[in-house]
Amino acid sequence: MEPLIFTVLSIPLIIISRKSLSDFKSHGFYRFFGWEGVLWLLVINYRYWFDNPFGTIQIISWVLLFYALVLVIFGFVYMKKMGKPKAERQGEELYPFEKTTELIQTGVFKYVRHPLYGSLLFLTWGVCLKNPEPSLDVIAFFATIFFYLSAKLEEDEDIKYFGDKYREYISKSKMFIPYIF
Repeated sequence: MEPLIFTVLSIPLIIISRKSLSDFKSHGFYRFFGWEGVLWLLVINYRYWFDNPFGTIQIISWVLLFYALVLVIFGFVYMKKMGKPKAERQGEELYPFEKTTELIQTGVFKYVRHPLYGSLLFLTWGVCLKNPEPSLDVIAFFATIFFYLSAKLEEDEDIKYFGDKYREYISKSKMFIPYIF
């Protein structure tokens, strides 16, 4: 049953990623495969979501999932409010909210350059810990690699768009985890 659910839920991801999937140099290309990894983890682990709710691993999982939610909410709010996305920004594979025209260096972006990818990383591992087993750890590891590659390619795109201002921003902020990485 899980392979069927995964296939059906993959269809919308393929549709919304179709422009990026034709260009392996696009950050969206790798993001798609990260999303697929998270989707597989969700499909496999949904039945374990509330098993042993006060176990150490479950508590860690919930903390990661909560932090993922905080990052994605603040990331989207700041991108919309401070990033001033405009349709005329080049990049047909970019989603409208990604077409920021102002470099955001306040709020959550003061501490991490990629709060949305960071949220996906925390989501990945939070979902993986719902039922930790080696085969799922491998899926989570590869999803992490794909999100990292996606963020690195997005940084290259941002350097092209924002120039030295973005290079300076890289030197002052962390990629995903404040003060750490």
